[in-house]
Amino acid sequence: MPDAPSPADPADAQPPLRILIGCDTFAPDINGSASFTRQLAVGMTRRGHEVVITAPAPKGVKPGVYREEHGGEEFEVHRIYSWPWPFHAWFRYSLPWRITANMDRVVGAVRPDVIHFQSHIVFGRGLAKVARRRGIRLVGTNHTMPENIVQHVRILPGFIVRQVVRAQWTSARKVFGAAQAITTPTRSAADYFERETGLTGVHAISNGLRLSNYRADLGPRAERRIVYLGRVDEEKNIADLVRAVALLDPASYDGVDILGEGDQRAHLQQLATELGLADRVRLPGRVSYDELRETLTNGTVFAMPSTAELQSITTMEAMASGLPIVAADAMALPHLVTDGENGYLHPPHDVVALADRLARVLALSPAGLEAMRRASLEKVQVHDLDRTLDFFEALYRGEPLAD
Repeated sequence: MPDAPSPADPADAQPPLRILIGCDTFAPDINGSASFTRQLAVGMTRRGHEVVITAPAPKGVKPGVYREEHGGEEFEVHRIYSWPWPFHAWFRYSLPWRITANMDRVVGAVRPDVIHFQSHIVFGRGLAKVARRRGIRLVGTNHTMPENIVQHVRILPGFIVRQVVRAQWTSARKVFGAAQAITTPTRSAADYFERETGLTGVHAISNGLRLSNYRADLGPRAERRIVYLGRVDEEKNIADLVRAVALLDPASYDGVDILGEGDQRAHLQQLATELGLADRVRLPGRVSYDELRETLTNGTVFAMPSTAELQSITTMEAMASGLPIVAADAMALPHLVTDGENGYLHPPHDVVALADRLARVLALSPAGLEAMRRASLEKVQVHDLDRTLDFFEALYRGEPLAD
């Protein structure tokens, strides 16, 4: 992660910025990229900057310019006409061949000091072209892995999938290559991005989390519950978690809470029934923010079996709630879990090992469990949102950051 920018002297206060953020997914979508963009926009607005979002229009919403309220703040959102992606439960996309004209219109209306795009797929492509032509500072953040995107196009044979993945990385190189600054949420994600695109100098800046929004309870629990939070899609490998739970001693835990919506929810419910866990595994879908935080606070251990996490905001939410973490030893998750301190890592897709790591946490003494909870709370402090906002504010102004 870059060194923290030095606090500004009040006498050197700089004027507020007009920031245009473009993204292929935004609220009401629930995913890591949309959550990051939302809290970035809210945070920058609270700091006195003028933030404008451009994103696809969700289902039932006409294209147009709206004043939207998010996180207690209101800002302008330019919604672009979108279509449902036929291979995904909720994703919508805007036409790639119209995006440059659409973004030129938005940029002309907003006249931003800086443009920040969140992926190269559609909106980033159009914004990069317009920013270059108009001479506007451009910052790009990568939240995507093409390998995950093509999983939702099941009709394609393997050799075509590999070609699509390579074409996406080539496109990413072109789009991000136009940016004056490139970021990803973690150093491992930055290394992965640099390896696949050939670009260098990528900054690792945490997505950040408002830690004060979460509550940790270090005392004893009435129940021992295993918690997962996030999209319920195939690349999250939640079926591995359900199969691992089936290997546990039923007396060692009281239930499993799998919070989130996605195309695997019905399949997981069926799998739980087949494994005799229908009364143990709860799949409520999308829940309120209050229920989400309460479930995390009252949980015993958080499980994240995904192998596709560029950071995992939901794992950080669990850490901020004082939960030990059992996670796959893949991508960015080892940045969040120190084996034996605030949880355990397991080999990806190894259901037996996942069950073993869960059993270890569930069997901890009260003192051992409290030590892991405190370790999670300590480890997540570096991801406080104000630190992230400091970094991006510096990048927006063109100030140097040293890794």
